[in-house]
Amino acid sequence: MTNKTLLALACTSILLVGCSSAPSKRYSLDDDVAPEKPISVDHIEDAVPQYEPYSLGGNKDYTLRGNHYTIIKDITGFTEQGISSWYGKKFHGHLTSNGEIYDMYSMTAAHKTLPLPSYVEVTNQDNGKKAIVRVNDRGPFHPGRIIDLSYAAATKLDVIKTGTANVSIRVIKVDKPTEAHKQQALPKFVVQVASSQHSQRVQTLAQELGQKLAVESYVGSENDVHRVLLGPFNDYMQTQKTLEQVKTLGYSSAFIKSL
Repeated sequence: MTNKTLLALACTSILLVGCSSAPSKRYSLDDDVAPEKPISVDHIEDAVPQYEPYSLGGNKDYTLRGNHYTIIKDITGFTEQGISSWYGKKFHGHLTSNGEIYDMYSMTAAHKTLPLPSYVEVTNQDNGKKAIVRVNDRGPFHPGRIIDLSYAAATKLDVIKTGTANVSIRVIKVDKPTEAHKQQALPKFVVQVASSQHSQRVQTLAQELGQKLAVESYVGSENDVHRVLLGPFNDYMQTQKTLEQVKTLGYSSAFIKSL
């Protein structure tokens, strides 16, 4: 057996573990908890709907616990009502069904059959609050539950307080843009790493991170507060990748913001 064959088998095994056995473990949520020292999510903005090709992982029909799930092919006009739950610290830093890293401080969610990624507007029917999330994971698999929110999204919708909530969801479909539309829309995103009143420290950190991560960096200043910003980025996936790298360097409160 060649090295290439062995590598292919290994990759296939990893995908199978991530997309079939992981969900069965994930939704034993008895010991899932919020972070010990929660950070404020007030500064975290809704996910920004944009066109993204569907991911290679997590988009095949599957069977779990004896139930068969068929991935929705046409999301046009898709709406749904039911119960929302949330997932947090237990899965923070682990792979989602489409191969990304779950970040409980990002505006993401899990759904059983929507293609990954999809953008969804979630309305908490119990209080009228709304949020837009990016679906990049599978679940929840409890009866009656239709969407599993990240800790940040659940906090914004006040689902954390109650554990579950009655919600309605509406898919926001974004068509593939033409080249002209792409140019008009760029750039879109930056990663805010930190803020301080000490201008020189911020300048130094911006330069260091820019060199270490090989990305553009700059300082944004307003009302004597200086912010370390990475980007701007035209692509959300590249922004998310940079955010994950920043967090591995110890900046856990870093977040994505749209321009």
